[in-house]
Amino acid sequence: RFQIQRGKTDPTSYKSLGDCFRTIFQREGLLGFYKGILPPVLAETPKRAVKFFTFEQYKKVLGYASLPPGLAFAVAGLGSGLTEAVVVNPFEVVKVTLQTNQNAFTEQPSSFAQAQQIIKTGGLGSQGLNKGLTATLGRHGVFNMVYFGFYFNVKNILPVNKDPNLEFLRKFGIGLVSGTIASIINIPFDVAKSRIQGPQPVPGEIKYRTCFKTMATVYKEEG
Repeated sequence: RFQIQRGKTDPTSYKSLGDCFRTIFQREGLLGFYKGILPPVLAETPKRAVKFFTFEQYKKVLGYASLPPGLAFAVAGLGSGLTEAVVVNPFEVVKVTLQTNQNAFTEQPSSFAQAQQIIKTGGLGSQGLNKGLTATLGRHGVFNMVYFGFYFNVKNILPVNKDPNLEFLRKFGIGLVSGTIASIINIPFDVAKSRIQGPQPVPGEIKYRTCFKTMATVYKEEG
């Protein structure tokens, strides 16, 4: 919801995270927080499988290129993210469409009905079930590149601890920092994806079209 609002002048603008929670609860009820839950649940297993399987495959291929390990991990992460994005994008389109609908949960169409409607009106391409693919490619590609590149490089630098509890904390801490940095770097792609896949400001007019044009528009109008 934060990503699709267009500055403080937007009538649906939320003042803070707490205000967003309160507004959704008051207008849409408790189930409003679970809108669009089915698409990510259905996508999670193939998403994880594709992410880690392709990362290992790209890493093996890059092993023949004699790249430095740090660079190889980052490039393999980029490749796995781009591949993963192709798999998850249709699920993301359905999820964002459901989450931006401000009707009560019980008044919404099901995930499958929403997917059928998207296909009926926009098809399977860039105006339908694969809307915003370039932004999703950027989001997942950048995230995985930074995450895997940072995680494996730092993990190899910091010495392994013999104490299993401290070793767990070492890996947990590296993973936490890796995920945080990756999220900070890839969030502009995520905002662009939400703007493209979500409702346009004026019905019938497409304002947010491509990933980088959308980023430029958001930067120009909202900073």
